[in-house]
Amino acid sequence: QVQLVESGGGSVQPGGSLRLSCAASTSTLDINAMGWYRQAPGKQRELVAVITSDGSTNYADSVKGRFTISRDNAKNTVYLQMNSLKAEDTAVYYCNVDASDDLDEYDYWGQGTQVTVSS
Repeated sequence: QVQLVESGGGSVQPGGSLRLSCAASTSTLDINAMGWYRQAPGKQRELVAVITSDGSTNYADSVKGRFTISRDNAKNTVYLQMNSLKAEDTAVYYCNVDASDDLDEYDYWGQGTQVTVSS
């Protein structure tokens, strides 16, 4: 099992910045890729950014150049630095973790944190 604790959401004006954090705790599984997804009202959940255990990253085109994903493997924590925020970034942001053991791979989701960009 993996427990995920997200923090850092909130309200900000356009052009502002926020930093999301997601700490994963487990005593039995290996943490592999970690990422962030978001879901705006009336829309499907979409990938924002993902980072592998060796630090490779992938971003949605809509956030490239504005968002940066990073991780601290010693703390099993993933971060999302969001700069130059736009109204269309408003959504619930979910942390996602891929974990595994010798038997299988497992997918875990955080509880979600609201990000609102509005003037």
